[in-house]
Amino acid sequence: MKSNPESRCEQLDVRGLRYNVRHWGAPDAPPVFFLHGWMDSSATFQFVVAALAKDWHVIAPDWRGYGASEWLRRPYWFPDYYADLDALLAHYSPDRPARLVGHSMGGNIAGVYSGARPQRVSQVAILDVLGLKDGSADEAPKRLDQWLDAVLADPQLRRYADHDALARRLQQANPRLTEERAAFLARNVGRVLPDGQVEMACDPWHKTAAPAPYRLEDTMACWRAITAPVLLLVSDQGYVLDRFPAASDEYRQRLACFADVRVATVTGAGHNLQHDQPEQVAAALENFLLRE
Repeated sequence: MKSNPESRCEQLDVRGLRYNVRHWGAPDAPPVFFLHGWMDSSATFQFVVAALAKDWHVIAPDWRGYGASEWLRRPYWFPDYYADLDALLAHYSPDRPARLVGHSMGGNIAGVYSGARPQRVSQVAILDVLGLKDGSADEAPKRLDQWLDAVLADPQLRRYADHDALARRLQQANPRLTEERAAFLARNVGRVLPDGQVEMACDPWHKTAAPAPYRLEDTMACWRAITAPVLLLVSDQGYVLDRFPAASDEYRQRLACFADVRVATVTGAGHNLQHDQPEQVAAALENFLLRE
């Protein structure tokens, strides 16, 4: 385990937006892209990077509207993440397929993208996510109605007196989080406002629900088109097993979409397995990513 690897950030124009891209490791080390989840940012992977045994060049963007990347301050359109990822890979890995590691929303993005652009992906690891609950066409009128109201609103995030208060809130939400890790996250995934208060560094417009229901069949079709090996990392107390018990038909149906998949369980972890058990996550990733 590396004692405390430092990251460095660069600003990059991605499809007309200023993107913040975080790097760990030497530029000439084997590259791997780490993709963060909803209401999070790239610094969330610090503990996993510290636990990696091998030398890697970890490339972790803040998605549009997150961290130090540019915020739209209006509703977001999910397919833009696929196009942003495509542009990032064209910049950092133009001549070879890329290794992708995605947590939660980042895992959903990585999985769908890997089916849409199979030639651009060599391996994909999906961390504690297996798609969303299937939407129904009957939901469409209500969702659109709610979205129309939401676009007229001025969404706000909860504010905290200081970084220590945010750290306490993070520990309240996740009791597995140590004080040291909570303090790091509060300072690196939060931002200080002009009045000195602190909030998560996420555009509050991300909390606006999409205007159309989620279509599972579209996602599953993309999964079936993946040609790269897939690793599904499942937390024993996380979202995947909570939503889709391992013995359920729905779990088996979703997993069967992947032509080449291995599943590994991370024990003693909730949804944020990268915080709870970074050593287990790092070991599973390296065991998978070194197969080539």
